Amino acid sequence: MAGQATAQTGNGTARSHAERLWVPWWLWLPALAFAALLAAEVYLGAPGLKTWIPYAVVLPATAGALWALGRLRVAVEEGELRVDDARLPARFVGGVTVLGAAEKRILLGTAAHPYAFVVQRPWIKGAVQVHLDDPADPTPYWVVSSRRPAALAATLLAARAAGESGTAHGDIAGS
Repeated sequence: MAGQATAQTGNGTARSHAERLWVPWWLWLPALAFAALLAAEVYLGAPGLKTWIPYAVVLPATAGALWALGRLRVAVEEGELRVDDARLPARFVGGVTVLGAAEKRILLGTAAHPYAFVVQRPWIKGAVQVHLDDPADPTPYWVVSSRRPAALAATLLAARAAGESGTAHGDIAGS
C-alpha cells in the first residue's frame, strides 16, 4: 500500500516518500451494496435471462470506479513531488504546512484560493499545503491528501534542502 525507501544525498540521507490513496474497505461495502440495490431495481422489469445483466454491468462498473479512485499515487522522488501525473520540482517549494481535518476543511472551503492545485480524497483526514515559490506560476499552493502528512512534509522539505545544497555545491565546484 504505502512505503518509504531511503536514498543518499550529497549532505546525508534523505527519505523518499510514496503512498497510494486507496479507498478503504469500509467504503467498498456500502458502495457495492448500493450498486446491488440499483441492479435489483433495474432487474425488476426484465424477464427471463435478462435478469442477470444489470448485476453483470453495475457491480463491476462500481468496483472499477472505486479502484480508479484509489489508484492515486503521492510520492517524493528524484527531487520532485509527484501527485498522479502532476509534478512539482522541490526547488519551487517555499514551505509545507501539515493540515489536520479541520484545517483542510477550512482551506478547501472558505479560505480556498481559486488558482490552488487541489488533490483531495474525502476519506483521508490529513493533508499538506505546499506553498510555491515560483513567480512564473499563478498557482499559490498545492493541497494534497496524505495518510502520513508529517512524513510527506518532512520528505519534501528534505528534498528541497538537498536540491539547494546540491546546486550550491555544484556552483562552488564549477568556480
